Amino acid sequence: MSAFKRLLKILGPGFITGASDDDPSGIATYSQTGAQWGYSQLWTALFFFPFMTIIQEMCGRIGLVTGKGLAQTIKAHYPAPILYGAVLILFVANTVNIGADLGAMAETGRLLFGWPILPCLIGITLLSIGLQVFIPYQSYSKFLKVLTLSLFAYIITALVVHQDWKHILHDTLIPQLSLNPAYLMNLVGLLGTTISPYLFFWQTSEEVEQAVEEGRLSDMGQGHPRFAPADIQDMQWDTAGGMFFSQLIMFFIIVTTASTLGAKGLTQINTAAEAAQALRPIAGEGAFALFSIGILGTGLLAVPVLAGSAAYALSETFAWPNGLYKKPKSALGFYGIITAATLAGFCIHFTHLPPFKLLYYTAILNGLCAPPLMALILLIANNPQIMRQQQNRTLSNTLGWLITILMALAGITLILNLIKH
Repeated sequence: MSAFKRLLKILGPGFITGASDDDPSGIATYSQTGAQWGYSQLWTALFFFPFMTIIQEMCGRIGLVTGKGLAQTIKAHYPAPILYGAVLILFVANTVNIGADLGAMAETGRLLFGWPILPCLIGITLLSIGLQVFIPYQSYSKFLKVLTLSLFAYIITALVVHQDWKHILHDTLIPQLSLNPAYLMNLVGLLGTTISPYLFFWQTSEEVEQAVEEGRLSDMGQGHPRFAPADIQDMQWDTAGGMFFSQLIMFFIIVTTASTLGAKGLTQINTAAEAAQALRPIAGEGAFALFSIGILGTGLLAVPVLAGSAAYALSETFAWPNGLYKKPKSALGFYGIITAATLAGFCIHFTHLPPFKLLYYTAILNGLCAPPLMALILLIANNPQIMRQQQNRTLSNTLGWLITILMALAGITLILNLIKH
């Protein structure tokens, strides 16, 4: 097997998960960060990387070892209210994210090609549903891998704009902290956008999907997959690569918007499409086009992940047949949730709610709700009855509990500051 084919084989659920983290809603949050705070929060891209890698590796390992998704695993070993609360928050947050992503993609299509926004919105919605419902998993997963290439547009955009690299290096390596409520709110929003519950559910279930696809498991949730030490190692490299790529893109989006929008005093960005449009007169048509192409590509990648993670969680909760490898007629509930979540996101466009505020507060909600779920993942990953011989090691536990506590403290500090002010 050639090195390139070996790389494509290793890059699977973890890489797709990492790339989907930079969805249009994430792009909006990162753009707002650069526009409002300049380079001062660049350190978060470097700081978050080991922590999100550890958490996602646990999720991948849970799926690979148990042959069950995260919701099914929680259901089997923990009280029902914990599961119902986590799944409800996931579905609401994902639906809002889907709505924001679809809207951003439609608006970008209008700006880039001059197409009317409503036909763009309808076309993108139907395409997103059709990709998951009608495309076989083997082809669909390859399509998602190809879409990750669109994110390179943000690296190129940052490089074609003049940058103060000495300043960038300083703010990347030396964290700047502030108790300013707006600064804290943005920090919690970044955490919620970067370390999000939907990523936990998606990667766990996708590892099981891959085991079924490779013939190591007969059906999702049925028995334990066969795996070798090399499978664990491949999953770990895949996850680390995906999370590094995710944070690299986050870094370059903040760099681009800090050096252009922030430098010109444009500190309020409401959507990813607005960020692209604001770049046009400052950085030129090339930067605008690259930024816009990235929004469209990552949106097509992220919307199916958001809808799919909600479908996995709800289907496992109610013991419905699930899996993208199944035909629609044999998993009606699963594909019904994918369709319903995407259509609900489509309908959000017509509520005329401020898109960025809605999305920003959803990211903050994710940041507040992720710590309890992360604590649960850590308990599962350390449970010998569930994980057999693949329990967490000291480093995973140390980093996992540290980021769980830090996210919880950041959320508590934010709430106290909001109450005080």
